[in-house]
Amino acid sequence: MTRAIIVTGTDTDIGKTVFAAALAGALGATYWKPIQAGFDDGTDRERVVALAGAGLRATLPEAYCLKTPCSPHRAAEIDGLEIGLDRLILPPINDLVVEGAGGVLVPIVRETLFADLFSTWGAPVVLVARTALGTINHSLLSIEALRSRGVPILGIAFIGEAKEDSEATICRIGRVRRLGRLPRIDPLEPAALAAAFAANFDLADFA
Repeated sequence: MTRAIIVTGTDTDIGKTVFAAALAGALGATYWKPIQAGFDDGTDRERVVALAGAGLRATLPEAYCLKTPCSPHRAAEIDGLEIGLDRLILPPINDLVVEGAGGVLVPIVRETLFADLFSTWGAPVVLVARTALGTINHSLLSIEALRSRGVPILGIAFIGEAKEDSEATICRIGRVRRLGRLPRIDPLEPAALAAAFAANFDLADFA
């Protein structure tokens, strides 16, 4: 894989963490979520450890772990913290999967969005999108936001039931590569996740 791959999404709670766990486990990569906002049910890093299986190389601690489950800029204000962008430098290690928080235009601080941060990093992005109603609009808006900032898009990964026309429409209009689709997995456990990822994605696409 490239030195780092960023996993971001078209919205919150769409399956980014599950996809990031599958990807990191399949690649033997290190996982990092620089900003965690809300952790009453555990952190995403803990979830990745539980789901990625033995292939996961390591995880890095969050730069910021905020109590309030909302946009990081507001969560930090509520928690009485100040987010410093100097702590959000891409770690100088190889084979790193980085997960953003929420969608691409979520504010980190009031002047800087995640898409802006991704632009400074220069690493390729995998956009995770659900296949439910509304995904065409959300996906194309996210693609435009990334592309307008010069963020390289590795491709799009869908989550959910197959919606062939929606998926094809997004890829055609957005001019992005369809990497695959991860179906909903029940029960969600490491072996089943790894098998689903292997059946629906080609690791060569992440090289």
